[in-house]
Amino acid sequence: MTATTLSFSNFKGGVGKTSTTALVAYNLQKLGHKVLIIDFDAQANITSLMLKTKSVNDEIITIDKALMKAINEDSPLEELVIQIKENLDLIPNAVDFSMYPRYLERNFDSEIDRVSYFKNKIGGLRDKYDYILIDVPPTLSLLNDTAFFACDQIIVVLQTQERSLSGAEVFIRYLQETLIDEFHSNVDILGILPVLSKKGARVDAEILKAASEEFGVENIFENKISLMERIKRFDMTGISDDPKDQHDNRVHAVFEGVSKEIIARLEEGSE
Repeated sequence: MTATTLSFSNFKGGVGKTSTTALVAYNLQKLGHKVLIIDFDAQANITSLMLKTKSVNDEIITIDKALMKAINEDSPLEELVIQIKENLDLIPNAVDFSMYPRYLERNFDSEIDRVSYFKNKIGGLRDKYDYILIDVPPTLSLLNDTAFFACDQIIVVLQTQERSLSGAEVFIRYLQETLIDEFHSNVDILGILPVLSKKGARVDAEILKAASEEFGVENIFENKISLMERIKRFDMTGISDDPKDQHDNRVHAVFEGVSKEIIARLEEGSE
C-alpha cells in the first residue's frame, strides 16, 4: 500500500476546499479505504471540523502537539495522528504553523531543499494509507509549494463564478511554471471539480461552458458539488451521517460520487 497524496485547491479563497477535503476523506473511508487528512493551514479549520466529528461519539479531546511542534522537534509525524473514525485519521494544526516558512528559510539554503522538505517528512506515512489529503490555505506561497510538491495529484476546486475561473487559470499556470518546470515536481492535475452556486443557475452553466472550453471537457469532473446548508452546519456540529436524515444522505451521496470519480480517474491514469 502506497498512498496517493492529494490536495484540493484554487488560488481564490471561499470555494469550499476544506469542506470538500473533509467530506471526500470521510466518504473514501466509507468506501473501505484508509485515509489520512493533514491540516496544512494555521487557521486549523479542518482540525476543528474533524475533532467535532470525532466528539459526536467520543469524549472531547485536546491536542497536545500539532504539526509545527513536530517539525520544530524533528519528530515523526506519526506521533501526531488522531483517529477520527476507523480508517480515518487526522494530523492536526494550530496557529503556530504561521512560522513554518521562517523555519524553512532558516534551516535550508536552497529553494529546492525548502520546497521538497515536506515530501520527505511524510515519506514514512505513505505506506500506511491509501489516500493522504492535504488541506491548504488559498495562497501561492512557499508554504503551499511544499504541500503541492508532496502531492501526486491536485484537484482544482472551481466555484462557478468569474473570479474563481480566473483563479483556476492562474493557479494551473503557476503549478506548471513553478512546481513542474522549475522544481521538476511529478504532481499532476486530476481534474477540475465544479462547486455550483445553485442548480440550474445561468451563471453556473456559463462558467462551466467557459471552463470546458479553457481546460477541456474531459478534465471537468462529471460529479459536481452544490452548495448545501447542511455542509455549513457541519462546521458547527461536525460531520453527521444519520441514514434517517435526508439532508445527511443528500450530502454524502454527492461526495460518494466525487470520491468514486477520483478513484476512477486515478485508475484510468495508471493504465
